[in-house]
Amino acid sequence: MKPLNIGLIGYGFMGRTHSNGYKRVNDFFPELQHRPVLKCVCGRNAENAQAFADQWQYESIETDWRKVIERDDIDAIDICTPNNSHAEIAIAAAEAGKMILCEKPLALNPEEGATMVEAVEKAGVRNTVWYNYRRVPAVTLAKQLIDEGKLGRIFHYRANFLQDWTISEEVPQGGAALWRLDVNAAGSGVTGDLLAHCIDTALWLNGSIDNVTAVTETFVKERMHTETGKMEKVGIDDACAFLCRFNNGSLGLFESTRYARGHKALYTFEINGENASIRWDLHDLHRLEYFEHNDEGRLRGWRSIHVTDHGGEHPYMDKWWVPGLQIGYEHTFVHQVADFLKSVDEDKPCHPTFADAQETQKVCEAVLASGRDGSWKQV
Repeated sequence: MKPLNIGLIGYGFMGRTHSNGYKRVNDFFPELQHRPVLKCVCGRNAENAQAFADQWQYESIETDWRKVIERDDIDAIDICTPNNSHAEIAIAAAEAGKMILCEKPLALNPEEGATMVEAVEKAGVRNTVWYNYRRVPAVTLAKQLIDEGKLGRIFHYRANFLQDWTISEEVPQGGAALWRLDVNAAGSGVTGDLLAHCIDTALWLNGSIDNVTAVTETFVKERMHTETGKMEKVGIDDACAFLCRFNNGSLGLFESTRYARGHKALYTFEINGENASIRWDLHDLHRLEYFEHNDEGRLRGWRSIHVTDHGGEHPYMDKWWVPGLQIGYEHTFVHQVADFLKSVDEDKPCHPTFADAQETQKVCEAVLASGRDGSWKQV
C-alpha cells in the first residue's frame, strides 16, 4: 500500500471531519492502494496546531501554509480555511504540483473560482471539493434511482437548509469562530454556506440550472466585529429563498436561513417525477422515502427505505456493519476520502472537481445578484 502524505491547512470543525476520514478509510476500504498519512497540520496559532496534531496524530505542524506547500514530503493539500483564502492556497498548491482537496464553497465568487479551475487544469493536478452530502448512502441511492429512470420525467425539485444559531443580536461577526458572519471572509451568508450544499446536490441529481430569481434578507444589520471591537455593518445574507428553472424543464424551489428557531441543521430535498417521487432528510439520513405511482392502488403510498443493505443493493453499506445498522454524518467524509483514493488508484477524476464546484459557484452568484435587484438571472 502506497502512502499519500496529507498537509491539512486549518484545524477547525472541518479539519476534524477530514482527519477522521483519513484515519478510518483503510480500515473499511482495505482494497485501496493508497493510505493517507497525517504528515502535517497548519494553523496560525502554534499551540493550537500542536494540540490538534497531538489529538489526531499528525507528525508535524507549520504556522505558514506556504511552508506546507513547499515541503517535498507532502503529496496532497487539504484546504479547511475560511473562503477568502481558498484561491490563494489552491493556486499555489497547483503550481507546486500537489493534489488538492478543498472545502466548500470553492471560492468567494466565480471570478476566483475560474482562476482555481484554470490553475488545476493547467498543472494537471488531481482536485476535489468536499460536498460531502453526495456520499450519504441514501442520497447516492437517490442518484442511482434517477439515473435508472425510476422517476421518469422530473417536474419539481425543492430543498431547504434551516438553522437558528445567529438570531441573537449579541452574536458578533468575524474572528476564528465566527468568520462565516463576516462578508470579507465568507463572501456570502447562507447562500455560500448552506444553499451551496443544496445546489451541489441538485446539480448532481437533476442537472444544470438555467436561471434563478431570489430574495435575500439580512435581519441584523450591524454586529460587533470580533477583531475591531466596533459595531460594523453586516454584509452577509441571513436568509435566502429562490426559484429556478433547470435545463431539463423542471422547476426548483430552495430556501435557507439561520433564523428558523428550533432547527439546528434541517436539510431536506424532495423530487417529484412523472412515475415516482423521492425525499430525504438529514435528520434521518439513513432513510430514503419513495413513492411509486405504479404500485397497486390499495397499497400505493410513501415507503421508507432503510438504506443499510449489503451486496451492492445500497451504496457504500457493504463496507460497514450488518444490515439494519445505520451510519452517520462522519461516514460521508470517510466515503469521500475513499472515492478520492480510488480516483488516484484508477487515474480518474474525483467528483465534484473544481470545475463541478465552479458551476455551483455560478448559481450562488446568480442567486445573490437576483437578491440585490429582484430580477431573473441567467446562470
